[in-house]
Formats: sequence, C-alpha cells, structure tokens
Amino acid sequence: MTKQDDPDRLPLRDELNTSNTIPLVEEELRLEKRSVVTGKVRVRTVVDVVDEMAQASLEEETVEVTRVPVDRMVDEAPAVRTEDGVTIVPIVEEVLVVEKRLVLKEELHIRRHVKTEQVEVPVQLRKQRAIVERLAADEDPPVQE
Repeated sequence: MTKQDDPDRLPLRDELNTSNTIPLVEEELRLEKRSVVTGKVRVRTVVDVVDEMAQASLEEETVEVTRVPVDRMVDEAPAVRTEDGVTIVPIVEEVLVVEKRLVLKEELHIRRHVKTEQVEVPVQLRKQRAIVERLAADEDPPVQE
C-alpha cells in the first residue's frame, strides 16, 4: 500500500494543487424601471365674484371751542388742565402797571363730541377654486384659449 492509497491519510499540499477545479457561478440582478402613463389630470382655476355688504363703524369727532373771559391777576402761567372731560388752555398776557404782572385774560374750553355711524358698502370679493378632471391615459386634454 502506498502513501496515496491510505484512506486515513490527508493529502499533501502539492496533491491538492493538482486536483480538479470547480468553477463557481454567480448570478447578478439587474433592475430597470420605466414610466407608464396610467391616466392624466387636468387642473384649472376659476374665479367667482361674490357681491357682499361690508359693514363697519365710522366715528366722527368734532371739537367745540368756547372762550371764557377771566381777567384775573396770577403770579405764574397756569398749566393746561382737564376738568369733566373739558380741556382748559389758559391764555395769559403781560400788562404794564407799575410793575409787571400776569393777567389771565381768558381760557379756552375744548369739548369733544364723538358720533358713531353704521355704514354698509357693497363690495365684490373674488374667490378662486380649482377644478380637477381625470382623463384616460390615451386622451389628450382639449386646447384652452
């Protein structure tokens, strides 16, 4: 029995190199995509005009000025003041006596009057909405002019 005939013996490295080679096969996957038209959509916008009444409150303010004579001697000019919703603006002048003194000549009494009025004005409001239409894949949309 030779060394090569012994079933329990492992083959030598040189003997392995001379054995038959088995080619390995590998599969590859190639994935491709393509676009397929399955339908079409047409979107258009339409503007609707709606007439509505716009409502608002308008205020008008007027001022009434009343001159009130005072003719009183004062040591210094009084400050502007407000009493019961009336703004009082003192008016002074210097007069020559033997000495110089301030004389309160008059006051301006200013009253505010507020008038509120409800008004209605017609206005046009534009509202836009979208219309979506589904078309078959082979159908062309009509030309809009």
